Amino acid sequence: MGYYINPPADGFEAVLNYKKYVDKSGLIAYINSVLNTPDMLTCSTRPRRFGKSFAAKMLAAYYSKGAESKVLFEKLEIAGLEEERRKETPDKWERVCFEENLNKYDVLFLDITSFISMAEDIGETVCDIQAEVIRELKKTYPGCIGDSTKSLFKALMQVVEETGNKFFIIIDEWDALFREAKENKGLQQSYIQLLRSMFKSSQTAQVIVGAYMTGILPIKKYGSQSALTDFREFTMLAPGELAPYIGFTEEEVQRLCEEYGLDFWKTQKWYDGYRFDHDQHVYCPNSIMELISRRKFDSYWTKTETYESLRDYIDLDRYGIKDGIVEMLGGKRCRIDPGAFQNDMTSIASRDDLFTLFVHLGYLAYDFDCREVFIPNEEVRGEFVRAVKGGKRTELARAVKMSDKLLDATISMDSDTVAKLIESAHFAETTTKNYHDEQALRHVVIMAYITSIDHYMRFEELVSGRGYSDILFLPKRMASKPALLIELKWDKSVDKAVSQIKERHYPEIMKKFGYKGRILLIGLNYSTKTGKHTCKIEEYNV
Repeated sequence: MGYYINPPADGFEAVLNYKKYVDKSGLIAYINSVLNTPDMLTCSTRPRRFGKSFAAKMLAAYYSKGAESKVLFEKLEIAGLEEERRKETPDKWERVCFEENLNKYDVLFLDITSFISMAEDIGETVCDIQAEVIRELKKTYPGCIGDSTKSLFKALMQVVEETGNKFFIIIDEWDALFREAKENKGLQQSYIQLLRSMFKSSQTAQVIVGAYMTGILPIKKYGSQSALTDFREFTMLAPGELAPYIGFTEEEVQRLCEEYGLDFWKTQKWYDGYRFDHDQHVYCPNSIMELISRRKFDSYWTKTETYESLRDYIDLDRYGIKDGIVEMLGGKRCRIDPGAFQNDMTSIASRDDLFTLFVHLGYLAYDFDCREVFIPNEEVRGEFVRAVKGGKRTELARAVKMSDKLLDATISMDSDTVAKLIESAHFAETTTKNYHDEQALRHVVIMAYITSIDHYMRFEELVSGRGYSDILFLPKRMASKPALLIELKWDKSVDKAVSQIKERHYPEIMKKFGYKGRILLIGLNYSTKTGKHTCKIEEYNV
């Protein structure tokens, strides 16, 4: 039992002691199913605060000979799963109990961020990893490793030759060097060579029974090929059968909301948005746990050092990202081709590369079927707005400041200023070809109110009374703002728009949300003859 070799179950036991633990032990069933097969090398990547290290600690506790963890797992999902495995012939199967692999393997556990933090010089990290692990291997398996051995994989080979026992290898935050030493190509190359020596060797299957790597970025590409082609990768672009273990599923979040008396609908609005195949919904575990602890809807994941890096990327001038970010802030999507992304943070050559990186970092969600990216939820959208406000992209900052001014004018019921600002936005954001398109006006209005995210949740085309309200801005619980009901008209009149809101009883939709208080009824009209916008605002109470 040591730090790197055959670690104890302490880390996972601490996770289990957390009263709000969500059982993800089903992941073990998948890893068991690929041990000693061509698919034995697994790399699962996801953003910060999505439970990467929890999964690594769980696997270490399960496989490590240095742990006695039956009592930790016997009440979890994995204990109730009987796995099926082929034996001898394709049509013959055997039932496998979870205890078959429990604490049966020599485990090598590497936390790359830990090595970086302890290094006197980050450039020596790869040397430090090998030296420290070999030192512990010699202590754990005396007499097995030659005095001159400097290669980690060679040391593992020597141990297996003497003991006959293969290793299960876990590498947590595998990509940390690519993130922390972005410009040190020599260090990155030596690190990749270390990994290749272990996982692309002709002796790999003789030494390793399986491997599990976590990280934020997928495995580095060189050209179009992965640096470690034998790994099966599960990413935010393609999570495959590991999708339920990327974060919290919708069912798990709904169960937590019921248990802790939280509004599930509001939780969805704030934190849902990451979707995978078959419409699987995934939530950031950290955000849900913080919500439960603090009983307040707020941006939690985005307070984990994301703001500065997001602002830095938005400030980059080379990739034409302005229109895409503005559209996504307004609820639209952008089509991308993620195939050329090199899976690092420096080889960014296009808008597609940057937005693909944003997917892996959790800033954007990805729709595989449509190949489109979008801002996943209120939590992340708010962080985009703040990053734009504090950034150097003057055209983006100008749009945000105009939005702030528009919201102030709306709440002050200054209809003339609202009309002028909407007209300015319509002219600036719409092409000549689409200027007289009815959907263009809706898009412009939504875009013009982008900073409302700080105070409101936005809904479109809601069934209200005897019709559909165009746009509703519902104030968040702690916001001292009135609700906004907007009706859009084309070559008609603002009086007609406001009358329609009242005659068709659109304000009744507020009952669904339990809202009581001021509502501003806002009519907006565009005249194709004059090119002018007009506005009327009336106060209403429910």
